[in-house]
Amino acid sequence: MSSCRRSVVSERKFSREAKMAKSKAEQCYDILKSKIMDGTYGPGYRLVIDQLGREHGISSVPWRESLRRLEAEGWVDIVPNSGALVKTFDTGTWKRSIRLLARLQGLATALAASRMTPEDIAAARGLNNDMRDAIANFDTATFGRLNRKFHQFICSHCDDERLIELVDTEWTRMDIIRRSAFWYAPGRAVASLAEHDAILDLIEAGGDAEAIEAAACSHDVNTLNAVLEHDERRIHEETAL
Repeated sequence: MSSCRRSVVSERKFSREAKMAKSKAEQCYDILKSKIMDGTYGPGYRLVIDQLGREHGISSVPWRESLRRLEAEGWVDIVPNSGALVKTFDTGTWKRSIRLLARLQGLATALAASRMTPEDIAAARGLNNDMRDAIANFDTATFGRLNRKFHQFICSHCDDERLIELVDTEWTRMDIIRRSAFWYAPGRAVASLAEHDAILDLIEAGGDAEAIEAAACSHDVNTLNAVLEHDERRIHEETAL
């Protein structure tokens, strides 16, 4: 076989191996991400490469690659002498996440507004009414699920797929934070429903894109401020006892 042909064969072999390695890394990434998302691997959970390899029959290299990717995305911490740990979110992380979500979701809502039909707006109002029923029945879990569905339904009409993906990522991060840390402000849920109605009113009236973006952004910031104020009052009351 000529050296040229050997080179071509070698390149093809390397290309196939690279694709296989990438495929394995993607599999590992998907496995880890889904288990972090559904709570199987909760905050602080130690991800042991050897154990993962035995469980799934995949060698260590793809696991290391996927863990580095998850670290870059902020889902795990790689600690020297301890390995990879599922990230434990603190109050600071929650603040940063909701501020980022406010900006992303505000923009996505503004871009989606002109693409929503009267039927779409009616469907969004239906979700908001379902949230009212959930609150009336003290069903906070259903309220939280419907709240995310409400916002993602509106944002899904945005024609920027990358922006929608970023919004979804931050919502997922927020869901994990809710499972791992205290956050709640009495009365905020009811106030948020009125804000939802106001956003839909703006969209239905063909409101200015900047006004819609500001209203959607303020909606998330109001949640942040309500929680922070509630926490401050709670700490003050506990200190005074």
